[in-house]
Amino acid sequence: MLIACEDSKSACYYFEAFKIDPKRAEVVTVGAGMNTDSLVEEAVKLKIKAEKTHQPYSEVWCVFDRDDFPLEKYCRAFQLARSNGIKVAWANEAFELWYLLHFNYHDTGISRHDYKARLKQSGLEYDKADKTIYNKVKGLQETACKHARRLERHWNEMGERFPERQNPSTSVHKLVEFLNELADLGSVN
Repeated sequence: MLIACEDSKSACYYFEAFKIDPKRAEVVTVGAGMNTDSLVEEAVKLKIKAEKTHQPYSEVWCVFDRDDFPLEKYCRAFQLARSNGIKVAWANEAFELWYLLHFNYHDTGISRHDYKARLKQSGLEYDKADKTIYNKVKGLQETACKHARRLERHWNEMGERFPERQNPSTSVHKLVEFLNELADLGSVN
């Protein structure tokens, strides 16, 4: 499976830390350091390349956030992913929302510049380059998934179907739950 991340640190370090038997699934994270639609374009290229070498990925995911990217690029990323069979784990406004949901439920918009202070208030010293972030929040992962599903229900009840208008919002929990299922399968002898 391929996980292409918009950033080259925080999300990559988080997803690389999942304990999945490499005989069962190879999780390849690519920290692209690109904007949203460029990231999806790169994932499409990698998907096609893998198919041409007869080693297709069973799943391709793109992980990105809204940040301050132009709205048209953010929306185009979703369209490109959908038309190329790529799944998306997004966060609006920033990936750090996922970390914040480990501690508290939030359904009101927070500027991406305020996440670090909010995380510190919650007891997490956050640094994008922290390779141990997964281990620091792992014990609260189910809480984060519960909060993310609640946030998803909130936007559904509000009738808002477009992620670019849902602030805050995330679908990172869907990728996390899938990776946990793979990890729970254990090792192949």
